[in-house]
This record gives sequence, structure tokens and C-alpha cells, in this order.
Amino acid sequence: MFDNPADLLEKIRLGEDSYLALKAVRFAGDKMTGPQADDLADELAAFGNFVSGVVLLGVEGRTRDIEGIPDERLDAVETSVRQIVNDVVKPPLPVLIERLRLPDLEGTPRAILRIDVPRSLFVHRSPGGYFYRLGSSKREMTPDFLARLFAQRSQSQMRRFDEEPVPAALSDALDPDLWRRFVPNGDETDAAALEKLHLLVERDDGSRRLSVAGVLLCTAAPHSLVAAARIEAVHYRGVLADGNYQRDARAITGPLDAQIDAAVDWVMRRMAVGATKEPARTEIPQFSQRAIFEAIVNAVAHRDYSIYGSAIRLFLFDDRLELYSPGALPNTMDIDSLPLRQFTRNELISSLLARVRIDPSSRTGRRAYMEKRGEGVPLILRETEKLTGTAAIYTVLDQSELLLTIPAASPPGTERPE
Repeated sequence: MFDNPADLLEKIRLGEDSYLALKAVRFAGDKMTGPQADDLADELAAFGNFVSGVVLLGVEGRTRDIEGIPDERLDAVETSVRQIVNDVVKPPLPVLIERLRLPDLEGTPRAILRIDVPRSLFVHRSPGGYFYRLGSSKREMTPDFLARLFAQRSQSQMRRFDEEPVPAALSDALDPDLWRRFVPNGDETDAAALEKLHLLVERDDGSRRLSVAGVLLCTAAPHSLVAAARIEAVHYRGVLADGNYQRDARAITGPLDAQIDAAVDWVMRRMAVGATKEPARTEIPQFSQRAIFEAIVNAVAHRDYSIYGSAIRLFLFDDRLELYSPGALPNTMDIDSLPLRQFTRNELISSLLARVRIDPSSRTGRRAYMEKRGEGVPLILRETEKLTGTAAIYTVLDQSELLLTIPAASPPGTERPE
């Protein structure tokens, strides 16, 4: 929407409407006094509740003058916006924040902040209540309007989140070597093939963007477009999560299959390996590679990518491995039924991972990253207990995160890699 400066300037000249809001930024000393946090939260939520829109900070709404924001204050203004969308609007509202310069009436470039607000899958409450955008103003929803919107959003959430468009993900972000592995030989055009696979999808305004799955599997740096698309891995000395005893830390990024490979390799290289020497030397690892592979695949494929800014966390201790995956279990499942039932949160991601072949020399026992038969959790439990004599444990944290704890074997003669 308004993807080049000329279009944006023309839109500013025409003034505010259902898709554009203009806000001058004011300061008193070091404090930003305008727009007020609650008012800006209401404006942003109104767009998310009803229609995708753009809010420009640094442009006066009444006169349409591009007043700008001092360069040295851009960080402070952006921090305020992030705090508003994450903490003031409920639930948090995902937005895209961009810094750019536009010429004022005299042609002098002025810095502004552009905030792209996609139409949300959820209904958001802001300090003033529940709002929607109507023309150049926001309106509070009447009870019957709000009830209809909640019903509509409940139905819209039946659409899988991994098929939703990512506002900033233009098709030129695609890596041909990555997306072509999903396209069988045929006479379709590139665009037709991408749309058929739901890697490229149409937005409400008719523009096309990469879907969440398209970004996660077909771009070289998905975390630049979907901030949560990474694994934060930390290796601790001892049994406590204490930065003073941190051996290693790494942010694992890249396409999802590359993340899986890198995370498994990271664990395998850093875990302790014991050995027995009679009758012949036999190495005994702390963890089963098959169990670690299945655990990381499940975390990457089934986590909730709609939770803004929440990465998978992988913690390695002397006595255990902890894997935190954003998103609770569905209402129809609980911890006891987890080994017995199959659930796919991200159907498109899972289907695409099922097409990606694994190196036959790997020790995973798999030909593809996903097989969609519900065998992963039972295998993790079985392999862990076989190696350690102790069960792996699943725990739901605050109905928003799934923790898998895999105990480590304690073999004699422990050796650690350099």
C-alpha cells in the first residue's frame, strides 16, 4: 500500500481516509507529548480491527505538512510505538515500522515514521475501548457491531495463519533455489505455481505478498520479515540458566529446514559423550539424535508464529535439554493425550516440510523432515527413556508456551568436545 514515495506523497496531499492517518509528533523537553500513547493506541487498533492501513508519524493531519521528526529522536519515537503495540493494545498488534524521508513544502527531506497495520486475525482492545476505522476517523464499536466482528474473526481464524500474507514480504524476497524445490515440473508460470502452493497470496487491497509459509521456507533470511522465525540456543555450564555460566549462545536463523539442521548439529556438537571400553569402546551420548531431531522439527513446524516476537528457545544444561515452543496446545488436547493424538497447527508449513528430503546419511531415520503420522512425540519419549531410563516431560506454561524437557544420560568416562 503506497509502496513508493510518489504514491505516498500524493496520498498525503489528498488527506486522511480509511487507509491513512497522519500524526504530528510533539515534544516537551525529552518527553514525547503528542500523539498521546492512548490516542495512538486507539488509532492503530482501529486499523487492525477493520482494514489494513498506514499511520504516518511526523505529518500534520490538518495541514498535511510534512513536519518530520528530528533524527536524534527517531529511536525514542519508535520505542514508544513498539511499547504501545506490544503492551497497550490487547492482544498485541503486529505492525511494520519503517523510517523514511519525505520532502516538506520547501523540498527539504524530513524524517518520518511509517507504521503499516495489517488487518488482524484478532479483535483488539485499546485504552478507549474497541474501535474501527471509518473514513478519516475512528469510531467506537456498538455492542452488536462488536459481536458480529468477534464472530467473523472466529471464522476467519479457521484460515491457517501460515497462509496469511506478510505485509512487507514482496515477491522479490523469494530465493529461486528454495521455492523451486516445491514446484513439480509443469507449464505453469512462476506466479501461478507460487499462488497454487499458497506461497504468494492476495491481500484485501489486491496486492500480492508472500505468505507466512512462503517467507519461512522460501527466503534466505525469514527473521527479517517474521521476527519470531529463529531459534535462540544457549549452552550453560551446570544446571541453572545463569549468564555467568554461559558456554555458548547462538541465534539460529534461515529457512526452517536449515534451522532444524543447524539446531540439531548445535546440540550434537555441544553435548557430552561418554564411553565404555569393554569389550570394545562404545560411545554413549547424552541425548538420542533421533529424539533431538524430532523435538526440534515439532517445535519449528507446530509453534504459533502469530505470537509476535517470541522465538523458540533451546537451552542445553549438564543434566538436561529444555526446548520452549511458543503456543499452547489446542483446546481438544492435553499433556496426557499428546503422545496419542496428532495435531498440525501449521498445515501448509508441515506439508511443505514433508516435501523436503533429508540427506540419507543422517541418523534421523527419516526421508523427509515431516511425515505427518503423529509418530514424533512417541519416538521422543521412547528414545529418551531407552537411553536415560528417565522420561521426557512436556509442560504447558501459562497457556502460551510448550516446554519439552529431555533428561541427559550420565555415562561413565564423560568426554566433552573441544
